[in-house]
Amino acid sequence: MQNIIVSDIFGRTEALEELASKFSAPTEILDPYSAKFMTFPNEQEAYAYFSEHITLEHYSNYLLNRIQSTKSAINLIGFSVGASAIWKISDNPDCINVTSAYCYYGSQIRNSVNIEPSFPISLTFPASESHFSVNELIDNLIHKNNVTIRRVSYLHGFMNIHSANYNNQGYRQEISALCEMPFNK
Repeated sequence: MQNIIVSDIFGRTEALEELASKFSAPTEILDPYSAKFMTFPNEQEAYAYFSEHITLEHYSNYLLNRIQSTKSAINLIGFSVGASAIWKISDNPDCINVTSAYCYYGSQIRNSVNIEPSFPISLTFPASESHFSVNELIDNLIHKNNVTIRRVSYLHGFMNIHSANYNNQGYRQEISALCEMPFNK
């Protein structure tokens, strides 16, 4: 079993590498910038760069190719656009080695509610989002097979120290819970 952390628009950061080191199972980071450290001054510039140079479609295909190149069992952990990329490929029959996924604040999931995941996927949504109704999205997803949904009292980005919405307490709670998950034993 191995973990793949699928990063958000900030890509590979020291904080994400520190997160990866907390897991006892082998853990790698997949990011949209081919492991290059990017130095975005804020979320707006990171989003603009990602949207112009990468796109969710490309990132999802990149993730799918990575999964297909691995024969061992995989657990996925995704944040923001990484969570959305996981969701986007979750109904692909080529993901047979994915045993589970944990996705945090994947806001673009709202554009693909027709997907029926082929592996267990836990979605953690924030208290609110500025561009859509979290309640409505949850209502559209709650009855799907293989989907577990949680809503936390924190905001989008609470797990990322580079986000304006970073919350240290929320981060610590979620990391502690992830480290106790069966995939990490």
